[in-house]
Amino acid sequence: MFLNAIERAPVPFAGADSYLGDIPAIAGLGQLELHAPVTFLVGENGSGKSTLLEAVALALGFNPEGGSKNFSFSTRDTHSGLHGCLTLHRGPYRPKDGFFLRAESFYNTATEVEELSRRSLAPPEEFYRNYGGKSLHHQSHGESFLNLVHSRFHGQGIYLLDEPEAALSPARQLTLLCELHRLVEAGSQLLIATHSPILMAYPGAEILLLGEGPIHPVEYRETEHYQITKSFLDSPERMLRILLQQDEEE
Repeated sequence: MFLNAIERAPVPFAGADSYLGDIPAIAGLGQLELHAPVTFLVGENGSGKSTLLEAVALALGFNPEGGSKNFSFSTRDTHSGLHGCLTLHRGPYRPKDGFFLRAESFYNTATEVEELSRRSLAPPEEFYRNYGGKSLHHQSHGESFLNLVHSRFHGQGIYLLDEPEAALSPARQLTLLCELHRLVEAGSQLLIATHSPILMAYPGAEILLLGEGPIHPVEYRETEHYQITKSFLDSPERMLRILLQQDEEE
């Protein structure tokens, strides 16, 4: 474990960051302990998952739009100042690798990779070895996402992924599960914000729920993501009948 806990100083949010006080999981954050190599941040849209993950990434020294610690590009500064009041409690060992991968700004990251390749002294085939052999823009969204994880994430590192399922089909999410396992076996730690019940099923992962109260761990089958998906797949006709009938009544 490279990162054992995340602690927020009890300071009020002001100015452009005042909205953070309206997010219960962020406003109520004290010290959040991490107990597993893979930690999932789950919750509804607007619950603060990506906000917290982004703040941890910045506190670790990553670029807010994604990339490794060597990436310094900025398309538009939209990140909060939450990272400034976070203290990260680290383990005795330092990671040898790391990456912040977010679906929302992946296009910008891919563009920065192209720019880095133009400035690199290495030939393109050697430079792109860490990115699937060619520019990420010359691959499909899902292909480039997985190739980056497979080729660039070397292990013994800390990796932060923000909604990686956005780029992936269900089958490719299973492939990503295998990549997560490879990284864990290689001594890595991962912090992942997700809505995917497929990814959440990773064995031994800790699932932290961001909702109306304090952030707390939940069991996989207790998550709304699992329960709604299972209910729908068990009886899609019944679920659709209820949903569409309700829509007609409204």
